[in-house]
This record gives sequence, C-alpha cells and structure tokens, in this order.
Amino acid sequence: MEKILPPPTTSPARTEPAPIPFFTQATSFGELWPEIRAHCVDILDRGKFSHGAKVAEFEGALARWTGARHVVGVNSGTDALVLLLRAAGLRPGDEVIVPAYTFIATAGSVVLAGGVPVFADIEEHGYGIDPRSVEAVVTPRSRMVMPVHLFDRLADMRGVHAVARRHGLTVLEDSAEAIGMRLDGTHAGLLGVGGVLSFFPTKTLGAIGDAGALLTDDDAVAETARALRHHGRGGRTLDHFPGIANPTVLSGLNSKMDDIQAAVLLTKLARLDADIVRRDELSARYDDRLRGVPGVYAVPGAVPPHPGGNRVCYVHLIEVRDRDALVAHLAAKGIESETYYPVPMHLQPCFAHLGHAPGDFPRAEAACARALALPLYPDLAEWQVDRVCDEVENFYAGGRR
Repeated sequence: MEKILPPPTTSPARTEPAPIPFFTQATSFGELWPEIRAHCVDILDRGKFSHGAKVAEFEGALARWTGARHVVGVNSGTDALVLLLRAAGLRPGDEVIVPAYTFIATAGSVVLAGGVPVFADIEEHGYGIDPRSVEAVVTPRSRMVMPVHLFDRLADMRGVHAVARRHGLTVLEDSAEAIGMRLDGTHAGLLGVGGVLSFFPTKTLGAIGDAGALLTDDDAVAETARALRHHGRGGRTLDHFPGIANPTVLSGLNSKMDDIQAAVLLTKLARLDADIVRRDELSARYDDRLRGVPGVYAVPGAVPPHPGGNRVCYVHLIEVRDRDALVAHLAAKGIESETYYPVPMHLQPCFAHLGHAPGDFPRAEAACARALALPLYPDLAEWQVDRVCDEVENFYAGGRR
C-alpha cells in the first residue's frame, strides 16, 4: 500500500524581488539588433574597422541632429576633451578654470593637454560652475574656462560668457553628458569654441564601449582635432599656432572611433528623441514620488533650467541625508545606485600640489557628500521607479530624519 506523506510543515521559500540595476539596455538593444547587425555586416564586407565609412556616416548624422558644423568622432569623451583643449590653442602652463564638482576627466584632461586646472565652486542651486566663483579665481595666467553641463541641465553659459569677455578667456564646454541640451536652440558644445560628447554606455546616447565626439563650428579647431586624433596625420604645420615653439607637424594621439561603435550609435540616434522623452517621463515620476520625503533635500524638477535652456535627464540625481547609509540600504534591497561624485576635484590626491583644503569650495563639497543618482534609462519600468521610491521612503521612515 502506498504511503501517504503528511503535508510540509514549513512554508515555501519567499521569492525576493528582482534586482534593479543602475543601468541596462538589454531590452532596447535586442529591439535594435537587426539594424545594428546589418551595419556590422556592411563593416565586415568593407574590411575597415576603425575610422571608416560608418564613422563618417555617424558623424554626418550627429552633425545634422545637433546642428554642429563639424563633428569629430574619437574613442572616448576624455580624449575628446584633450583634443579640444589642444586644438583650441592651450599652451603648456596655461590655466583652465573648471568646476570643483565634476568627473575627474574634466580636470584630468587639462593636465593631459599640458595645462593647469584652476577650480571654482558651483552654483547655490544646481551643479554648474558659478560665474562669480570663476571671476574670483582668474589670474594673469588664465587662458580658458570650461564649464560642465551636469545631469539634466546646462551650466549658466550667459554668466560664464560675461566673465570670459571681461578677462579675455576662451570658453570651451565639457558637454559630455549634455546631448539634447540646448540654449535658445543652440546645442550644448556649440555655445563657445567647442565642446564634447561622451558615448559611454550609460549616457543618453550610449555605445557598447567607449566612444566620444568633439563638436565645433570653428573650421580650424575641427581641422586640427581631426589630425590630432590620428597621430597628427593629415595635419598642417602649426607655425601660426600660438605657444608651440617651432612646430613642423602635429604630435597627436591614436584616438580614432571604431566603426562597430559608430554602427551602434547610428542606430540608436534614430530613436534618441523618443529615449529623451522616456527619460523625462521617468524622472518626473521620481520627482512626484520623492518631493517632500523627509531626508531628501532636493529633486531635479525643483530647480528650473537657466532661461532659454531645456531639461534632458541623463541621470536622476537627488540630494539626501545619510547618503552612504541609504546607498547600503538600497543595495541590500537589490537596487543599484551611484554617488556623483564622492570626492571634489580640489581634494583629489592627484591635485594635492595645488594646495587646497576642505572648505575651499563648500557647495562642491556639500554636493559630494549628499548627491545620489538613482536608476534611469529607457528600459526602466514605472513599477521599478515606484519600488526605488518605496525603499527611499522606507529608509527615512525608519528613524533616519
């Protein structure tokens, strides 16, 4: 006779919610794969894998989308900054004023191009460089100012230009995060001598590896940058370029864009407008849920763009109390986040020789201690945004005031 077993005395194991990554493009990339694959077959048939026809095709498409006279594709946003600084005439020892709150590549590119970074504080409301702080750090050696457009809005370009005119400074833009951002219809990166774009995978227009571009309406800057990205090949002599002693040829980099990355970017560019709208919708949902939550100091939608500017949401950045503890709480719940940026530029060990101390740029330091980026990308679902917000609320409801 078959033995009848009693029912189990323990309940089934509880299923944990699926993790929410800080970034993924798995779904959208799958949708785009047939077109990307066709581009890749074309590349294989041509047998030119770097600096080829697909790169030129992407440069042309991006020039039309941004309105730039010139787009120079390179292999990273950082290289684009270095090439821009050099092509714009930076001389060894020249000072370039940059914000103390930014990604390391902003100041690092100045050093790599032979200049000296000089730091300024950020705005009281927002994360762009403060024009008043720029004016306060100008010296006789100041040659350029390079504002950074961060997260979802442009820096105060009118204020920056006013200071630059008074002191004869060249204005360049670290617009690596700023694709789609415009001031009175002019795209970021074209509001001074030139700017850059990064196509790191998490960016609003992202590749599947490193890639970048230089944007400019200046013919000479574009010509020089195109030569510099390929070891100086095809470049003219620089006898008329200031600060370069008896030059004969350009000494450049190997910074050519790969055609595979151009194929991905070309395909994704066609849906960029829709992706920007989607990011804005998700960011607005975050704003609605987190505005007024105890412990959350600021949400992006609470600070409007500068007059004439628009909002394009690269990341959804909030400022919070007990930031690092909240990061740990979210991680324990399977939710990834990023801190932008944990250490301000003037307190980075590599810039210790510049002699700064804590308290020199208080607004930048406060942002580094409180800023937190939450997941934001077109593949993110509304229910995932709600779950992130639920956990933020739960954290502060647990006595974190």
